[in-house]
Amino acid sequence: MQKLVKGANVSLPTLSEHTSSVVLSLAWSSATGEGDADVSVLLLDENGKVRSDADFYFYNHPVAENGSVQLLGKTPTVDGNEDRISFDLEAIPPDVERAVVAASRYGGARFGDLDDLGLTLADASGESLLRFSAEDAGEVSAFIFGELYRRSGAWKFRAVGQGYASGLAGLAADFGVNIEDDAADESAAGEPESEQEPESEQETAAPRTPSATAQPHPVPAPRLPDSTSPDSTSPDSASPETASEASSAGRKPAARPRTARKKVTLPRTAKQSLAENDSWRAARLFPVSALKNDRDREMRATSVLLSVMAQVPEFGRRLMAAFGAPAGRMETFTEVSLPHGDSPRRPDGVVRVERAGKLWTALIETKTNGHPLKAEQVQAYMDIAARRGYEAVITLSNDVALEGSPLVDVKLDGRRKHKVALWHLSWAEVVHQAQMLIRHEGVGNAAHAWLLQELRHYLQHENSGCHGFQNMGSAWVPVRNGIDDETLCQGDPRAVEVVENWERLVRQVCLRLGGELGQKVLPVQRARRGTDPQARRTALADQLCTEGRLHAELRIEGTPGTLALTADLRTGKLRSSIEVPAPEQGYPLTWAKRLIRRLGAAPADLHIETLVEGPGTGPRGTLERLRPEPAGIVPKDGAQITGFRLSLFRSMGSGRGNAETGFIRSVDDAVDRFHAHVITHLDRRPPRRDQRAEPQSGSMPETQRG
Repeated sequence: MQKLVKGANVSLPTLSEHTSSVVLSLAWSSATGEGDADVSVLLLDENGKVRSDADFYFYNHPVAENGSVQLLGKTPTVDGNEDRISFDLEAIPPDVERAVVAASRYGGARFGDLDDLGLTLADASGESLLRFSAEDAGEVSAFIFGELYRRSGAWKFRAVGQGYASGLAGLAADFGVNIEDDAADESAAGEPESEQEPESEQETAAPRTPSATAQPHPVPAPRLPDSTSPDSTSPDSASPETASEASSAGRKPAARPRTARKKVTLPRTAKQSLAENDSWRAARLFPVSALKNDRDREMRATSVLLSVMAQVPEFGRRLMAAFGAPAGRMETFTEVSLPHGDSPRRPDGVVRVERAGKLWTALIETKTNGHPLKAEQVQAYMDIAARRGYEAVITLSNDVALEGSPLVDVKLDGRRKHKVALWHLSWAEVVHQAQMLIRHEGVGNAAHAWLLQELRHYLQHENSGCHGFQNMGSAWVPVRNGIDDETLCQGDPRAVEVVENWERLVRQVCLRLGGELGQKVLPVQRARRGTDPQARRTALADQLCTEGRLHAELRIEGTPGTLALTADLRTGKLRSSIEVPAPEQGYPLTWAKRLIRRLGAAPADLHIETLVEGPGTGPRGTLERLRPEPAGIVPKDGAQITGFRLSLFRSMGSGRGNAETGFIRSVDDAVDRFHAHVITHLDRRPPRRDQRAEPQSGSMPETQRG
């Protein structure tokens, strides 16, 4: 993988033959695990400006109509999180010369507070081609990582590494986007923090100098809604200047595009049933009663999923874009016979996407009911795909893939010119994406929403076999017993297996909770970027052997801290907790009273611990004891309070599976109880200015940043 420095550039065809589509991953980390940013893309013409405001892609406008740009969202990595962007370079219009890739922070946060800022570019096969590590980002709230640009008919990439103190509004205005935002009113454009040397007279590295008066495109822009503007979400509102210009030109003024487009979502509360009693069952498009064996479950699940993908473009494109599929007409097939030696092979499914006369093809291998993938099967499909020029093999099972720990080992023939990408998708991820679309983000029409609802119901039914990760593995009981009798030694490979399965479980909990809330829920990794994943898990396994505890943290968007989850295998207890920082102003007793009042509906057995500066700990007690006497958590010695830790305890399931007494079920229940009865009562951060949009009539309120 080639490493670039600031200002360097490279031609993509020299790195790989598979750069017609690429995926850029922006990454960062923070000491607390709470640092976050939003990515954005601007398509620019030969003048360095957007052709129209539709060329600005961000969290409220994530996908180009032709699929040339798709913001894929955040994904957890071994040492933090990555925000990925898919580019179909062949679909980018010919009058677009550059694609600028940037990110922005909000609420006074700065990029200088983040660590390990970097960008990675991968080709269509998933192979990482280059990396750019940005240093000394400084006190800026918007940052340009790099840009893709055309030279002599080929695409090149340049590492930019330039900051904007004026944030997203200033950055967008610099490139000709008309942002209606308080920040934009105060400063129409941001002055770049630093300039870089141009590569040549024809290749200028730095963006153009912002101009408050330059507006080459009169088309109204996407708005960043402002709570002080009563018509901030109205699609029909236009500024007097724009209306006047349009009137003088003899044409109707263009309606302003919405940042929150009106889409169909299903209501959270179902309508009252017309059934006479609860024994009546609603008719289902995908029944599960006829499933008799594992083969039936596997065939039915594959056919149901692939058919819905083909019929609901938003859903099919969302699942396949992460694997390098272009935006285009999708067709799906099951039980296709393909020649392979003396006997043909029958992959469970095939996905084909056609765009501009070119085909992208992926073979699908499916497992249900917790059955593991077979290496020989996947290897055969990889060989078939390589010979036939297919782009990918996608495995689908209840398991969750981890970085550095492949589910199946396959051998790739380096002599073959055509490379095939091997990807994995969990059934839990499929359900998560369906839930996000039908409950929070919306789809094109009611029929699509209903299809996704039927798919979700089928996959979540106990007979479907598509339940996600549901088994802690054969090492779970021996490790638990070894901790009990203190015979588990460091270096035991069974402890590493338990740590890996714990990580899989935590990632699935994040998917499930994020789908229910419509918010980003991501696991927090406390490791430096670049740490070997296996070495990190080995260290955690050794820690498990000595301490007997598994620990994880979940970052839930909009909460004042991270949800910490600890499984103590010695005591058999699960602890869910969150640390709430102390207010910057006021008196300790006032803080205590306010906290107890806000937690009025929380469980009586909630433990509250005062965090203080320096050595030692502050007072603690249960909510039941502190309700009549909030002063009980105020230090008597006058120690400086830094925050409060809120914790709930429950018994840990002993079984390795997902039964009522299983460990996995107890973890799910602990997280759900803590979030519903504790976190929801805490103060949430104020909504961002660009998120405050009034609900559209006739539809449920939409989450602006899913």
